[in-house]
Amino acid sequence: CPVWSGDNSSCGEVSGRGVCQDVVPSNSPVGAQFPFSGIDDRENWPIVFYNRTCQCQGNYMGYNCGECRFGYTGPNCTVRRNMIRKEIFRMTTAEKDKLIAYLNLAKRTTSPDYVIATGTYEQMNNGSNPMFADINVYDLFVWLHYYASRDAFLEDGSVWANIDFAHEAPGFLPWHRFFLLLWERE
Repeated sequence: CPVWSGDNSSCGEVSGRGVCQDVVPSNSPVGAQFPFSGIDDRENWPIVFYNRTCQCQGNYMGYNCGECRFGYTGPNCTVRRNMIRKEIFRMTTAEKDKLIAYLNLAKRTTSPDYVIATGTYEQMNNGSNPMFADINVYDLFVWLHYYASRDAFLEDGSVWANIDFAHEAPGFLPWHRFFLLLWERE
């Protein structure tokens, strides 16, 4: 599990932020819209790439429990934080310019925390040949959206385009809500 730099322990365990534990993927069926089993690395995400992760406690979150849960701030994540989102058509020119400047900055800034997979699990020889690359913050979110909605790569090298886990499933609204919250945070 990743170390939180605040106390140099995995998941900030020394500070009570979280604990390292085994990943237990859901064994629920993916539904009739995906008639395959055991061929797509997203089926048992994330254990095809790692099998231990942080379980954050209280108002902590993040890959190493080093951030505050959405809606909280402060050194101990105890201060409630309300966000008010302004409708883009009601933004001033200065506010629009600031938004564009941040988008451009995201395109020039390498993510300090995340990398992306550049091959399928099968191409990585079941994980023994890792294929990952650094990515800028903007393209990280492009990749996250692509990864959730991309076609399924089948065993024989063909592609099954009749699935979109991000848009054609019950998780559509919560997945996109979480996606946008992460984007705003970055």
